[in-house]
Order: sequence, then structure tokens, then C-alpha cells
Amino acid sequence: MGGIVVRPRSRILHGHDWVYSSEVLKTFGAPADGDVVSIKDGRDQLLGVGIFNSRSQIVARRFSRHRQDLDADFFQRRISQAAEYRRHAGCRLDLCRLVWSESDGLPGVIADRYGPVVVLQTNTAAMDRHRQILAQVLAETTGAACVIERNDAPVRASEVLEMRTGVLVGENPGAIEVEAAGVKFLVDPLGGHKTGLYLDQLESYGIVAAMASGRSVLDCFSNQGGFALACAKAGAASVTAVESGTESIAALRANVQRNGVAVESRQDDVFDFLKRPDRPEYDLIILDPPSFTKARGRIAEALRGYRDLHARAAKLLSKNGVLVSFSCSHHVRAHEFEDSIAEGLNDARRNMRLIRRIGQPLDHPVVMGQPETEYLKGVVLEAMPGR
Repeated sequence: MGGIVVRPRSRILHGHDWVYSSEVLKTFGAPADGDVVSIKDGRDQLLGVGIFNSRSQIVARRFSRHRQDLDADFFQRRISQAAEYRRHAGCRLDLCRLVWSESDGLPGVIADRYGPVVVLQTNTAAMDRHRQILAQVLAETTGAACVIERNDAPVRASEVLEMRTGVLVGENPGAIEVEAAGVKFLVDPLGGHKTGLYLDQLESYGIVAAMASGRSVLDCFSNQGGFALACAKAGAASVTAVESGTESIAALRANVQRNGVAVESRQDDVFDFLKRPDRPEYDLIILDPPSFTKARGRIAEALRGYRDLHARAAKLLSKNGVLVSFSCSHHVRAHEFEDSIAEGLNDARRNMRLIRRIGQPLDHPVVMGQPETEYLKGVVLEAMPGR
């Protein structure tokens, strides 16, 4: 087995599982991209084994502190452990994230369950090499009838991997209907944009819907309408959903019909919609935008975007209104996100109380010392008197 020796003060010496190219002191044994390598410190002490890719900025990702190879037994064990954790945590196993990369000891592997279908991503060279074994084990462990690969995420470029989609196990069932938070969604695992349903927000739909009864609701960046539909089902006085994407707005309108609720859908840029002078006030505003930055170097720009977004939204919030806001940009830390919100509220001359924070659900576990496993941050704010 080839390997690498890390420099002093490398992240992996302090609990992180990644080794960056700048942290490699030397490489030995001529490992090939996708191989398992030993990771050692300068005193020749084994720190664990990882998957190797010389073409990536992250040269090695540790997946075990002991010697271990990638074989069928290993994948069976890790996937079974991931399923058992979720079962013990009370997660809904037929509609959840089954594997969350480093959080389940499988760097680069994401597996999502949508009823009879598992959607698999293998975003590292080593795991991509073993995607067929992973698919077989996932099918055997879950009883899923089909495993589909959606290896078309831009993140694959960082590992120099080709884009690819297709069926790995079983037959493509086409679009399927699933239900979450009392809402029916149509999911097309292979043919749609991504899958169209973000599993990390299913729990949040119920949290927000519990505040919607009798209120006028504005759901911004609505995608397929998860928050809007849940609020309508919960007895909101009115619901307006704003989404700019042509495919998403079509899916949203289809979901409105599927659920038999009253939701006004608007295809518009959210920033423009919020800025127009003819907008009414709303009692509950939900902001769930796509990631504002994919790179740490553009955080300042993202924070300005959050500030502007919240300033515009706060001006449309009623006297006793509630504002629910999320960030899915993992480069933006929670305190940075909340600071940008506070600045936006100040720009709008509004004071708001923090009622609660919302994080990732239990099927998207966060590893201590590995901040990359945490990305979703949410806050629930309530308007204060003296606007």
C-alpha cells in the first residue's frame, strides 16, 4: 500500500479527516488516483488510511484510523451502520438521506431514498470506482427496487470526474409520488433537475407550517413549493410562492393541483419581487435561497446578498410577523449568516427576536471537527414592537 507523509500542523493532526496538497510532505509507493493510501506523520506513525487523488486539492480523505481496504465487506458494514444509526434516531427510512459522505465514513458518497428508489452520488475518485458495489449493497440493505446514479453535480470537477447519470440496479420507475409533512410531491429521480425534493428541509416544512394557521404567507425561492404547500395544508389565510426557475415553477404548479390547495405561484426573481412598491405585507415570510457561494473567497459577496435579501423581506413583514430564513452555503458560518441578517434588519429599521434555530435533520449528521459536514442553517425570527 502506498501512502503520504503529512507536514507538521496539518489539519489531520488536529482531528480533521482531509489532507490538502499543501500539507503533503512526501508521497511513497507511487499510489494511483483512487487508491487507498496510508497516512502517516513525520515520525512514521499511522494516522489512518484514506482515498487518494493527486489531481484534487484534497489529496487524501481519511475513512478509517486503522488499516482497511475498500471491498464489499467494508461497504456492507458502513452502509448497515448508517442505516442502523438512522433507524435508532427515528428517521423515516423510506424518505431520507441514507448516506451523508464523511458523516457516515464514506467520503464523497451521498445516497438518498425516495420510496422504492435510491439516488446515489459518488463524488470522489475512489468511491466512483466502486459505485457498482455501492449500488448493489444499497439495494440489498434497503430493499430498494432501483438504484440510480446522479453523478452530474459540479463538485465532481474538483476530483476530475466525468458527469454521468443512469440506472445501476433495477429499472427506472420514472416519476414517483412521495408524501412528506402531509404534502404530496412528484419526484423524478433520473429525469428531473437533481431530484426536485430536498430531503434536508422535510422536517422544516412541519416546523414552519405549525406557525402558518390564519396567516398570510410568502414563500420565496419556493422550488417545488414545499413550504408553501405545507403552510396551505396547515390553514394559512393565503399563500404566495415565488420561484424563478421554469422547470421548478411548473413542478410547483403541478404539486399545487396534486394537493388540492390554494397557492398563488409567481415566476419571478425574488429580489425584484420583494423590491416592487405594490407588494402587500405578509405575516409569515420564508427565505430558502440556493447557495449564495460555492467558494470561501466569495463569502463577502454572499453576505452582502443575504443582507440585501433580509432588508427587502423585512420591509414587507407585518407588525407581528414571523421571518424564517435559511442558508445552505457551507462556506458561510452560522454567526456570519446571522450577522448579515441583523444588518439587513437594521437597514429596514426593524427589530426582531430570535425564536429558534433550525439545523440539519438527523439523517444529515454533522461530524465534530469536520465543518464541511454542516451546511444548513436556519433561524425563526419574530417582529418586536416599535417598528
